[in-house]
Amino acid sequence: MALEPPERTRARWHAVAALLVLVGAVVLAHHHWPVIEAGADRLATADRGWLLVGATAAVSTWVSSALAQQGAVAQPLPGGRLVAVQFAASAANHVLPAGIGAGAVNLRFLTRCGLPVARSATALAVKTVAGAVVRGVLIAVLALACPGVLRVPHVPAVAVAIVLAVGAAIAALLSGPLRRATRAVLADVRAVHRQPARAAALWGGSLAFALLHASVVVAVTQSLELPLSPALVALAYLAASGAAALLPTPGGIGSLDAALALALTLAGSPAATAASAVLGYRLLTVWLPLLPGLLVLGLLVRRKTL
Repeated sequence: MALEPPERTRARWHAVAALLVLVGAVVLAHHHWPVIEAGADRLATADRGWLLVGATAAVSTWVSSALAQQGAVAQPLPGGRLVAVQFAASAANHVLPAGIGAGAVNLRFLTRCGLPVARSATALAVKTVAGAVVRGVLIAVLALACPGVLRVPHVPAVAVAIVLAVGAAIAALLSGPLRRATRAVLADVRAVHRQPARAAALWGGSLAFALLHASVVVAVTQSLELPLSPALVALAYLAASGAAALLPTPGGIGSLDAALALALTLAGSPAATAASAVLGYRLLTVWLPLLPGLLVLGLLVRRKTL
């Protein structure tokens, strides 16, 4: 009996993988359907102009993510496919926890573009570190602009000591791999910053990505006439998203929702309006683009871009 060509076998496995991801997304949407329906009903009376602004900002996040990813790589990447990959990666990220979906999609794309696996992984690490630094700076700036809003919770000294001890133990056990990984990331950072255009793309794209996500929340709150300033809403979002990153749920679903609703309520929003704002943000950034994003993911897999 003749064996199937390897290309056909790989194509079938790719199709199965894409189908499994799609089924997972449908199950996830079905599980959260009451939330989706309630958010849609409440947002039906919101200002359509502001919702359009929020939708435009949400779409622009994929372009800014592509810009940051290009900035983290010294060699040029195909621009159109890079943006499509970010769209697909955002959908995959809502199915798998802790950024695994987006990381896997981008890693596969970079290796398909000819980068070694190690270099692709360090490029993703450079982008992640830049994004974290940008978010930290934005939180600090907005906290100064809105004094007294952001309060650091009291943490017992014993808990701090335990965390530091565990961190030191892990660092000691993994000192060799951590040292090698750190050297690789620093080498890529130096290579990127030797090219001013790449450095500008990395930091500019990371800054735009954070600001655009905050702008989606601001636009939704404006559409609902929530009585908070845009700076305060942006601070609430950035602080909530930072806290939600500690809980590895798919796309922050659940953890970010709770943290953002709590942050908006503590900032002075009525609880019902805060919940509607979170639902609106999720509709624009997760539920509406989820199915198209997974279809793009399947198409990229079929075309062997991934």
